[in-house]
Amino acid sequence: MKKLNIILLSAICISLVSSISFAKSSEPDAISICSKEYQKVTNDDTICLALDQLKDTVGEYSRDAILGNNLTDKPIKIEFKELSAIKPQYASYDALGMKKGKQLYIYINMKHHNAPPEAIAALLSHEALHQDEYNSINEETYAWTMEANVWVDMCRKNPNLKNEKHSSLANRENILLKMLENANFANTLIRNTVVNHPGYQKLPIKSPGFDN
Repeated sequence: MKKLNIILLSAICISLVSSISFAKSSEPDAISICSKEYQKVTNDDTICLALDQLKDTVGEYSRDAILGNNLTDKPIKIEFKELSAIKPQYASYDALGMKKGKQLYIYINMKHHNAPPEAIAALLSHEALHQDEYNSINEETYAWTMEANVWVDMCRKNPNLKNEKHSSLANRENILLKMLENANFANTLIRNTVVNHPGYQKLPIKSPGFDN
């Protein structure tokens, strides 16, 4: 899996994840909602709003990782991007994690720029768990389960999210929610989906930090 730019994770699209650079608002007089703590992560208001949604949820761990409490000890840089510009086969991915040198990046598919911030937050809670060049079935299962549980927290705060029909990303999150509910909130169905995912067929069962 070691490449010049190491892909950490990610065909995280289920069939059943602005601007290519960090984008400021096109409105010259608009006031950014991004707080100072996000300065080294992004200055995209949509992403900042999503990061705020992770406060007081099970996704706090992922938010802390994004802010720098991760294996690199550096904030993870996040932006919306046309993923096909990286590789044509990434066009359908919801998001992509990469490592360049010692810097971690999360690229969110541009098509999700107008997704509910709660859905973007859930997606980021997943991606932030991938912090090195090693991946595994156990790691993906943990990340998908984190994402699903963050969405549970979001839906408790805003039950209308369960009926969101206009966002493919929200649809993804609601599929994960159903997997949890149908398995009595165990990760059994999520793990089965990961194991059978065509993008994960070459992954080992275990990786550093995800040995169990």
